[in-house]
Order: sequence, then structure tokens, then C-alpha cells
Amino acid sequence: MPDPANGDNCKLEEDLSRELHQELPGVVRELVASCGTQECFEHISPVPLPSQEAVKRIVAKARKALFPGYFDGHKIEQVNLEYHMGMELTELYELVADQITWAVRHDCFRHDLSCTHCGDRGQRAALGFVQGLPEIRRLLSLDVRAAQEGDPASGGVDEIIFSYPGLFAVTVYRLAHLLRHLEVPLLPRMMSEYAHAQTGIDIHPGAEIGKSFFIDHGTGVVIGETAVIGDQVRLYQGVTLGALSLSKEQVENLRGAKRHPTIEDNVIIYSGATILGGQTVVGARSVVGGNVWLTESVPPDTKVFVEKPELVYVGSRRAGKEKA
Repeated sequence: MPDPANGDNCKLEEDLSRELHQELPGVVRELVASCGTQECFEHISPVPLPSQEAVKRIVAKARKALFPGYFDGHKIEQVNLEYHMGMELTELYELVADQITWAVRHDCFRHDLSCTHCGDRGQRAALGFVQGLPEIRRLLSLDVRAAQEGDPASGGVDEIIFSYPGLFAVTVYRLAHLLRHLEVPLLPRMMSEYAHAQTGIDIHPGAEIGKSFFIDHGTGVVIGETAVIGDQVRLYQGVTLGALSLSKEQVENLRGAKRHPTIEDNVIIYSGATILGGQTVVGARSVVGGNVWLTESVPPDTKVFVEKPELVYVGSRRAGKEKA
């Protein structure tokens, strides 16, 4: 019988550990053998892929440029603003250029394309990205004002910029949307999924969203790739602007086609509403109530509500059923 005082237990554990470690090379060989087959999705290549960490840094640096002084962690004064902005923008440009180059180069290798001059494309697209920041800042200023005007609980623009998940998601969407227009692969969707993970708001970078857009609360909002949203639209939590469910064959046929609804100017859509289909249009100045399920168009200046449900009280002094 092992004697703990003589360290016999430790020796037995060491022998067992060595025996178990000897099983690992077999697992490694099995995993390596499946690389290059249909059982394994891999990227075994000297060409690096875009980095999730770099995507986070791009978002962080872009927000510093869009909202100077809010996310810097140190004091910025007028006297050093141009120097500070120059440093941030140069770093952002170089970071974006590298990530775009890797994304384009990966596509070339993956699909056996002829040379597309990925380094040149990366730098030109990165320049287009930073050149688009002033317009994005203008749009975001309208989004901030829309939040301030649409939310009586708002404590002012500082609170909105610092803490509203809807503004964060829309900021990332507008950055990703610009990259998509610049025909950058991979990065736009990586950015939008980062915002999705942070906020619970899923906005596809392909969606077209107008000015003064406000998402109140936001959790569970889904906006599909081909959705079109006009100016001064307000959404509440749990709203879905989605596509109708399709078979595998229909999915392939409709790639690139309009599958998500159009929301015209000055529409309000309350929590839990689901609006589906590429032919569905919600007309200007309409209001869609909570929990509405909509797959057909609505004329302008229309209110769409679910009829009040009948409530049942159990274990209450109230007897029977009452209308809500």
C-alpha cells in the first residue's frame, strides 16, 4: 500500500501524468491529418488574417477621432488638438491599411485570384476610410441629437456619447458601412459583429440607414443586410427588420437581392415588432406598435397595433377574465 509519508502518492501521480501526456501526440496527428479536408476549416498560410484585436483598436481609435476628448483618457486642449488628431489619424490609417491588405490578400489566396495589388488597395481604401470620417462625424452628431430629442430620460449629450449602446452600435455600423462601400472584404462584418457582441444590437454593414437614427435601449435589435431606413427613424428594443425564411435553393438565388424591409422617414417602431420581407415598405410618419408581426406594406401616416389581449388573473381577488 502506498505510504504518503514517503511520497509514494506523488510518484504514482507523476507516473499517471506521464502516461496521459503520451496520448497527446496521437490526437495532434489526427487533427493535423484532417487539415485540408472537408472536415476542417483552417487557414494554414503565410498570409495573416485580419485580427479581432485590431478590429477593436480600429473602432477605439475611430471613436477618438469622431468624438475628441471623450475616449482619450487624458486632457486635450485647443493648442494641441491638431497635433493629437494628426497622431491618432496616422496610427488609424496605418492600422486600417494593414488589416485591409491582409483581408484582400487572404481573398486572393483563398480563391486563387490573379494579383490584385493588395498592398496598394489596402492603402487606398484606408485613405478613403479616413477621408470619410468627417461625413460620419456629421451623421453621428445628428444621431446624438435624435437620441437627446427622443429620450426624455437622457441626461444630455455626454451621457449619450459615453453610455448609450444604440449610439455605439450605430457608430460602428457607419464605420463598417463605409468600408463595405470601399469593397473591403471581411473587416466590415467583423466590426459589426464586435458591436453586436458588445451591445446585443445586430446591424449588418450592408444596410442603408439615413440621418438622425435613434435606437432606444437597443437589446435584441436586428437590421438585415438589404434593409433601407430613412431619416429620423426611431426603433426600440427587440425590433427585427428581417428576411422571410427561405429554402436553401431560394437563399442561393436571392444572394444580393433585396430581402429586408424599407422603413421610410419619421417612422417609429416599438419594442418586439417584427417586419419581414424585401417588398415590405412602412410608409413615412407611420407608427408600428409593440409585438406587431408585419409582412406586408403599410401606407404613410398609418398606425399599426396588435389588438389588446385578454388577461387572465389566477390566484387573484379579481374573478374571471378582463380585457387589458
